[in-house]
Amino acid sequence: MQLEEATIAELQAALSAGEITARQLAERYIERIHQLDHQGPHLNSVLEINPDALDIAEALDQERHTQGPRGPLHGIPVLLKENIATDDRMETTAGSLALLGSRPGQDASVVRQLRKAGAVILGKTNLSEWANFRSDASSSGWSGRGGQTRNPYVLDRTPCGSSSGSGTSIAANLAAVALGTETDGSILCPSAASSLVGIKPTIGLVSRAGIVPIAHSQDTAGPMARTVADAATLLTAISIPDSRDSATRTNPHPQPIDYTKFLNSEGLRGARIGVAREVYFGYSAKADAIIENAIQRLRDLGAVIVDPANIPTAKQMNESENEMIVLLHEFKADLNQYLSELQSSPVRTLADIIAFNKAHAAEELTYFGQELFLRAQETAGLDDPTYLQALAENQRLARQEGIDAIMDEHKLDALVMPTGAPAWCIDVIDGDHPLGSSSQPAALAGYPAITVPTGFTFELPVGLTFMGRAYSEATLIRLAYAFEQATRARHAPRYLDTITLS
Repeated sequence: MQLEEATIAELQAALSAGEITARQLAERYIERIHQLDHQGPHLNSVLEINPDALDIAEALDQERHTQGPRGPLHGIPVLLKENIATDDRMETTAGSLALLGSRPGQDASVVRQLRKAGAVILGKTNLSEWANFRSDASSSGWSGRGGQTRNPYVLDRTPCGSSSGSGTSIAANLAAVALGTETDGSILCPSAASSLVGIKPTIGLVSRAGIVPIAHSQDTAGPMARTVADAATLLTAISIPDSRDSATRTNPHPQPIDYTKFLNSEGLRGARIGVAREVYFGYSAKADAIIENAIQRLRDLGAVIVDPANIPTAKQMNESENEMIVLLHEFKADLNQYLSELQSSPVRTLADIIAFNKAHAAEELTYFGQELFLRAQETAGLDDPTYLQALAENQRLARQEGIDAIMDEHKLDALVMPTGAPAWCIDVIDGDHPLGSSSQPAALAGYPAITVPTGFTFELPVGLTFMGRAYSEATLIRLAYAFEQATRARHAPRYLDTITLS
C-alpha cells in the first residue's frame, strides 16, 4: 500500500483486509525514519525509536486475528513528544541531558489510553528543550539531547514551537499521527509550519499526568495529524477523565465523546464565524493574503462572517507581563513536583537542573542560556499575591472579557485568525524571529483551538486557526473539517534546501 499521506482510516482498512500487518506497517515507518530523518534530508525529528515497537505490533496482529481490532487505532503507529512519560525502555527527558536515565514509574495517562486503544508507540520526537521554556533566545526545535530539528518543507526554516519534532515527523509521514503538548502555541505553531492539523484542547479535556510540565493553568497535550479526521480520532482516544489530573474533573461531559461523529463536510453552512483582526492580523502580509482568501472560502461554504469580531482585550493580553509571571511561578512549582514523583532521577529540583546546566555548559548552554530557569527559581511560590493576581487577570481578560465576550456579542460559533507567519530561518545563534501568532487568547483562557492547512507562500505553509469556548472541540472539528474538505490545501513536503529567489 501507499504509505505517504495515508490516513488512519486507510491504514486500518489495509490492516483489516490483510494487505499489511501492524508489524510490517511499523517496519515501513521505521525504514522511512532512517531514510528521511537520520539520513537523506536529515530532518532530525525522531529522538528515539521504541525498541519494543515491533514486538508490540506483532502482539496486536495476533490479537486482531483472534479477537478482532480494538478500534480505529489498533496497530496504528503513533509518535510521542519526548516530554510525555513512558514506562518502558525509552527516555523521558524533555530534551535535556539532565534527565537522562530518569524513570517515571508509570506511563503518562495519555500513553496509557493510547496503549489501551491498541496504538503502537513507535518512538519519541525531538522538541524545543524543556518545551521552549529555558531562554528567551532559544531556537525552536533545538534540544541538548537531540540537536536541531528542521522544517521538512524548507530545511533551513524553523519547525516552530516546542512540539517541533512531532510536527516535522508527521508532515514527513514518519508515523500516522503524533502527540504534542502546548502551553502557548507549541501545538498550533509547529502544526501550521508543517501544514498539519493541530488541536489544542480545553484544559481539563486531556490529562496532563506524566507529562513534564511548564504550567498547570495552560499546559495540555493534543493531536498533530495530516487530516482533521485523524486528529479527531486521536483526540477521541485520549480525552478521558483521569484521577491523576484534577483539571479533568471540570469536564462537563460525563462520557467520552467520539469526535469523529462531527466530521461533516457541510459543517460550515449557517455557522457564525468572527474574524479576530486586532493584534492577530497585520504582522505578515503573506499570511494575511492567504487568510483573506480563506475567509472568502468560508463565506462560499455557507458561513456567516462577522468581520471584524475583535477580542476586546487582545491588546491588554498582548502587552501584559502577566502571562510570564504565571509561567515562571507555576514552572518552578510544577516541575519540582514532577521531579519529586519520579521513581529515579539524577535531578530532583529546578535548582539541580540549573546546576547541571552550568556544569555541562558546553553541551547545554553553547547557543543560549537559562535565564527563564533563573527567574523561575527566584519566585516565591503559588501563594504569592503577585502570581494569584496575574493568574486571575489572565483568565478574566481571556475568558469573560475576551473570547466569551465577543462570541456572546455576535452569537458566534468560532473565531478565526492566522495561526502565525510563515516559518523564519533557523538561527541557533540569536534565537527565533517570530513576527506574531494568535495562540495567546486560547492559552490564557484554557480554551480550545484548531489550526488547519490553508495555503503556501514560497513553499512555506500557512495555517488558519479556529478558536472557541471551553469544551467546544466538537464544533471546531466540524468547522475545520468542512473547510479542509473544501480546500484540500495540504501537500506533502518536498524537502527543499532553501527558498530559491529569482
